[in-house]
Amino acid sequence: MTLHQARPPLNEISCILFDMDGTLLDSAPGVTASAAQALAAVGAPVPPMDELRRFVGPPMIESFRTVSGLDEETAQKALQHYRKAYADHGAEKSRPYEGIIGLLNHLHSAGIPMAVATSKVEDQATRLAQRFGIEGSFINVCGASDSEGRANKADVIAELLLRLQSEGIDISSPAMVGDRSYDVAGAAAHGIPTIFALWGYGKDEEASEAAAVVPSPEALLTLILDNSPRPSAQNDNHP
Repeated sequence: MTLHQARPPLNEISCILFDMDGTLLDSAPGVTASAAQALAAVGAPVPPMDELRRFVGPPMIESFRTVSGLDEETAQKALQHYRKAYADHGAEKSRPYEGIIGLLNHLHSAGIPMAVATSKVEDQATRLAQRFGIEGSFINVCGASDSEGRANKADVIAELLLRLQSEGIDISSPAMVGDRSYDVAGAAAHGIPTIFALWGYGKDEEASEAAAVVPSPEALLTLILDNSPRPSAQNDNHP
């Protein structure tokens, strides 16, 4: 595990905010297939797979603008096609990463509050959490919402913090777990450090502003427990 100068620092963790795509779930097959279908529907070129993987993680509308260079009107049309394709068949291609279920179970048993902050549309994120039986690990699942004006990760985190606070959760020292620079930047906008998940879709340089970098869910578990205000006896009992 490689540690970086924390910006912001990784202090005693009061609660954990998890990204979904590329952190909890390997969703690349469904995301890339749905993005390709959406691009074809608006008459845009479908890039090779290496380029399509850049669509995994960031807000989808941003990927249509920046990766494919679509104008705003076309990008919005592509987004609607993407959401339909993903809801129809893309979501079912996701799966939890190896070790994630065990990680969530251990953290839940340790009494560490957890929630999801994802750029995925919220109802889709909730359905996926339910499908894989991980919804019960989280106090809240917060995602993007057109009607409520949540488009980027900073917006999602802002809403999630409000929800957690209303539930009586200690949000004095949260930590974000994500795999893209968007997670790092979105969390930093609220003074929150990010633990960068190397098993996701981000490139190494995207972790340069993260507080810590972990290669596996097992390493993440150790880091969280070591930085959690829980009795040391609990820390000694994890595998």
